[in-house]
Amino acid sequence: MTADHETLAGRLQAISDLAGFNRWLDLRIAAAAPGTVELHLSWRPEFGQYSGFLHAALVGGLIEAACGFAAAGQAGNVLVSQFAVRCFRPAVAATFVARGRVERLGRQQIFAAATLGALGEDPERLFAAGEAVLVPVAPG
Repeated sequence: MTADHETLAGRLQAISDLAGFNRWLDLRIAAAAPGTVELHLSWRPEFGQYSGFLHAALVGGLIEAACGFAAAGQAGNVLVSQFAVRCFRPAVAATFVARGRVERLGRQQIFAAATLGALGEDPERLFAAGEAVLVPVAPG
């Protein structure tokens, strides 16, 4: 990771840390470049649903966050206007990795996509994938 990318990852981590939910998760920005991001989340038992898999609410949240941080790395402050998630298999891992990327950067809408897998496993063995439409917002 270059110094510029380390600076971007640090800036995005500082933004993430402003959200109480992200602090509770201990969501980590592992890598970032303009238009791409990699998030890491270590498993904790309270993240599980009744069968012990990662709860679908967190699956969706990780997809949304990866899309949002990828877009923020290029466009600054953004809000998600809609997102969709497809779950492929139960999510079980010591550390989850969500990778987001900007697909199209427009002035009024940003289209991003993300995947969720397990850190250190085959990147093609995914738990979920999704996409989001985001809108740039003025700093508030």
